[in-house]
Amino acid sequence: MRSERLSVVVTRRLPERIEARLGELFGATLNTEDRPMTREALIRAGQQADVLVPTITDVIDAEMLEKMGNRLKLIANYGAGVDHIDVTAARKRGIIVSNTPGVSAADTADMTMALILAVGRRVPEGMAVMQEGIWSGWSPSALLGMRLSGKKLGILGLGRIGQEVARRARAFGLEVHYHNRRRLRRETEEALGAHWWESLDQMVARMDVMSLHCPHTPSTYHLMNARRLKLMKKEAVIINTSRGEVVDENALTRMLRTGELAGAGLDVYEQDSGVNPRLRALPNVVLLPHMASATREGRIEMGERVIINIKVLEDGHRPPDQVLPGYF
Repeated sequence: MRSERLSVVVTRRLPERIEARLGELFGATLNTEDRPMTREALIRAGQQADVLVPTITDVIDAEMLEKMGNRLKLIANYGAGVDHIDVTAARKRGIIVSNTPGVSAADTADMTMALILAVGRRVPEGMAVMQEGIWSGWSPSALLGMRLSGKKLGILGLGRIGQEVARRARAFGLEVHYHNRRRLRRETEEALGAHWWESLDQMVARMDVMSLHCPHTPSTYHLMNARRLKLMKKEAVIINTSRGEVVDENALTRMLRTGELAGAGLDVYEQDSGVNPRLRALPNVVLLPHMASATREGRIEMGERVIINIKVLEDGHRPPDQVLPGYF
């Protein structure tokens, strides 16, 4: 066991109680301005720290890792996704990468259902009518939406989040279908009431709602490309709370504009904060600022998992949430 405290650099503001605990346990350097660190600042942080605590906004590639030198021992990512970190390059340099898996599964599933309801029942359009003061009274043909009960929900990626979505979807009377690289155990399928499709194309063509819950990897980049989006029913909607790169955003925008798809609910985008302005202008799209995991409880729990991973490393053991190359 080390006698000196580990040097820990945190790249963004975290909940106060988490920052306080990091300061108590380690030699913590905090980012009090809460501005994303530049590439150069991240390299300097890696040179000066035993542990780096980045977030999804911090891209850490092989070149940066090489420049960081040999002091850095752990990248304790604050979040589950690690596609912004070159895990393979880190492993080659003897740097462990950890994450916070499963913490935000329920929160993200809640927001997924909120998006399904908002898009399917045209909630933003109704809000706009009221806020603009143009509502002229009830009409039997006004703002007709989609009844959820009895509709088919296709889940792309039935992992932790996807399974939480499935549980909620059944309560709304949705039929749950899914596509994974590998089929789940039969008892899991039965518990979730989920039907597995070996062919993603065949599933996509038959769903009323498609909800995406797979990580961003080379194999999932534009998994929902123009060809596959065109397989969807004209009355269908697509929901994405996973990673923006999974969808061909330009193709999706074109189809939404021409009425080839009924609607979309998006919390993530290909260019992060650079949302396509044509997408913003569409009335049949609900856009959120990457807030699916944004609950106070979830952020604190994520911080606690980060602390556990750092403390276990300090005690001379492998962090419990270590990520290996190819894990996703």
